[in-house]
Amino acid sequence: MTSGGLAPCLSSSIAHLVHYWSEAKKAGKISGLTIRMYRDGYKGILKGDSFLVPEETWEQCWALHDLGGSPIGNSRVKLTNVKDCIARGLVPEDGTPLEVASQQLLADNINVIHTIGGDDTNTQAAELSKYLLDKHNGKVVVVGMPKTVDNDVYPIKQTFGADTAAKQGAIFFENVVSESTANPRMLIIHECMGRDSGYLTAATALAYRNRLKNQKFVDGFSTTAESRDIHAVWIPELSIDIEKEGARLKEAMDKYGNINVFISEGSGVRDIVAEMEAAGEEVPRDAFGHVKLDKINPGAYFSKRLAQLVGAEKVLVQKSGYFARSAASNDFDRELIGKCAKVGVDAAIEGISGCMGEDEDKEGCPVRPIEFSRIKGHKPFDVKLPWYESMLKDIGQI
Repeated sequence: MTSGGLAPCLSSSIAHLVHYWSEAKKAGKISGLTIRMYRDGYKGILKGDSFLVPEETWEQCWALHDLGGSPIGNSRVKLTNVKDCIARGLVPEDGTPLEVASQQLLADNINVIHTIGGDDTNTQAAELSKYLLDKHNGKVVVVGMPKTVDNDVYPIKQTFGADTAAKQGAIFFENVVSESTANPRMLIIHECMGRDSGYLTAATALAYRNRLKNQKFVDGFSTTAESRDIHAVWIPELSIDIEKEGARLKEAMDKYGNINVFISEGSGVRDIVAEMEAAGEEVPRDAFGHVKLDKINPGAYFSKRLAQLVGAEKVLVQKSGYFARSAASNDFDRELIGKCAKVGVDAAIEGISGCMGEDEDKEGCPVRPIEFSRIKGHKPFDVKLPWYESMLKDIGQI
């Protein structure tokens, strides 16, 4: 099952898992194999909505590598939020989501379930794994696959889809930046996904600047490498002195005729939420208690303040999130997913539950089923990374 928001890895994860399970059967590691897909994440498990993949189509599943999104659908369901599950009609009034899910897996004769999702999906997988162990003698092995463009899961070195999303975000902005030529003194805000982590914004900025280096320009024309460069990168891990940044960026505006700012969707959220609460406004949140970032719109919030400080004549806020996260996996992510799927299938056969990934707490960052008790989200981006500090120096931010 796949769950949570999209990332450029869901289809590839399924393709790799089907491949390595079928290979395990061919090699005689298992005596039999049935592959079942649950539709729409944990919702599908709770409602018993699934289908079997016929053996004659297993090899065809390799084609899923070329698809973005999830071929079986996602949803945002928190198994431990009983009230929400009941309100949404996912379990009966007297039902317990963890028990309903467990009973469905047992009824479907599931021996192993692969939960493909981010930190929320895999922390819920941890709850399900513990519940199955405590209440049903661990009859179902749970093997998670770490999906999130935020790359913010402890202790995993690199989550699936994050690299692809950064490269796709760079392609997105490569077109959007041309809008800087549509009007004098243009301010372009490129908002990237990243609730608590600035990884995607920073990595997208790096990928874009690497692409910019290969762009040829003609002397004497107004559009230049400098005018199409990034002039600020704002992420949640670093505070934003808007007045100081405004003064710096006004100089860039006066010099180049436009400025381009990359910002994480989570930047300044605490300040925005505090203002809303002080005004008595209700802060929109999802089933996990996360602030609905699309409702409070940090990009628009900062663009209004910055536009005045830099004397912008026109402001354009563009969000690359949906474009970037819905892409098919690139070669880097396919290889990473493949390594984790191969080891994950072997671990499942041995009866070992855990979340697959490169364990950065172990020497050499080996790919292994990481204990669910060690899996948690909100890992901050390391702002001391040499490439990140070098980029901020290049653009004059530090």
